[in-house]
Amino acid sequence: MLAKLRFLPLPLFASVMGIGGLALPWRRAASVWGWPDWPAAILFWAGLSVFGILLALTAVKWVRYSADARAELRNPMRMPFVATLTVSLLVLATAGQDIAPALASVLWWIGTVSHVVVTVAILSAWFVRSDITLASVTPVWFIPIVGNAIVPLAAPRLGSIDLAWFSFGAGVVLWLALLPIVLLRVLLHSDPLPPKLLPTLAIFIAPPSIIMLSWGVLTGDLSGPVPRILAGAALMFVLLLVARIRVLIRVPFAISFWAYTFPMAAVSAATIAMAGANPGVIIAIIGVVLLAFTTLLVFAAMALTFRAAARSEICVPE
Repeated sequence: MLAKLRFLPLPLFASVMGIGGLALPWRRAASVWGWPDWPAAILFWAGLSVFGILLALTAVKWVRYSADARAELRNPMRMPFVATLTVSLLVLATAGQDIAPALASVLWWIGTVSHVVVTVAILSAWFVRSDITLASVTPVWFIPIVGNAIVPLAAPRLGSIDLAWFSFGAGVVLWLALLPIVLLRVLLHSDPLPPKLLPTLAIFIAPPSIIMLSWGVLTGDLSGPVPRILAGAALMFVLLLVARIRVLIRVPFAISFWAYTFPMAAVSAATIAMAGANPGVIIAIIGVVLLAFTTLLVFAAMALTFRAAARSEICVPE
C-alpha cells in the first residue's frame, strides 16, 4: 500500500481547492439571498479534512520516496501544481473565516507567506530553465500566478490589507502578462494539449472571477466598470468551455477533472456577488444555475475519484 505513495500526484490538492472553493459561492448565497450557511460549513470542514489527509500522505511520500518527490517538483508540467497546496490553504482560510476564525487566520498567514515563496520559486525556474518551452505551458500556469489574487478575500478579517494589496497587484499584473502566452499555447494547434489536460481549459475562468471578488473586497465596489469587465470576461470563458462540451465529455476521467471545480466555484461566487451589488433577475438566475451546476460537478468529481481509487487508478506511474 505504501509503495503506491511513490506515485501520489500533486494535482490531488486541486480537490481541496474544489471542495473548499464550493464553500465560497454557498457563503455568498447565504449573505446575498439569506440561504442556509450550513452547506458552506460542511464544505469547509470536508475540504480541511481532505487537505489534512493529502498533506500527511505527501509527507510520507517525501520521507520514503524523496527522489521521486523532488523529480515531480522539477518536472516542467508538474511544477505549477505545487501551488495547489498553498492555494488550498488560502481557499480554506476564506471559506472558514466565519466558521473557525482563529484557525482560518493561521491558514491565511501560512498560505499567504508560503504562496509568495512558491510564486517566486516557480517564476525563477521559468526564467532560467532552458528545458521549459512553449510546449510546457498549460492553463495550470495560472495557479501559482493568480493564487496571489485570492489573498485579499479574507484579509480584512484574518490578515493584513497591505499584504493583500501586494499579493493582489502581483497576481493581476502577472496574470495579464501570462494570459497571451497561455492563449498562444492553446490556440495554435501545432502542439495541442494532451487529451487528459483538456479539463485545465476551465482554469481560464478562475482569474477574472477571483480578481473581481478581491477587487470588491479591497475597494468595496462591485458595481463599477472594473468588476463588470472582469465578470464579463469570466462568463465569456464559461461560454467558450460550453462550446467545447462535445470534446470535453469524451475525455476519460483523470485527476485533471478537478480542474473544472474551483474555476466554476469562483465564477459562481463572482456572479452571486454581482447579483448582490447589482440586483436583477437575469444575473440572479445565472448565479443560481452556476451554483447548482458547480455543486453537482464537485460531488461528481468526488464520486469519480473514489471510484478511481477503488480501482487502483490514481497512484500509478504515468
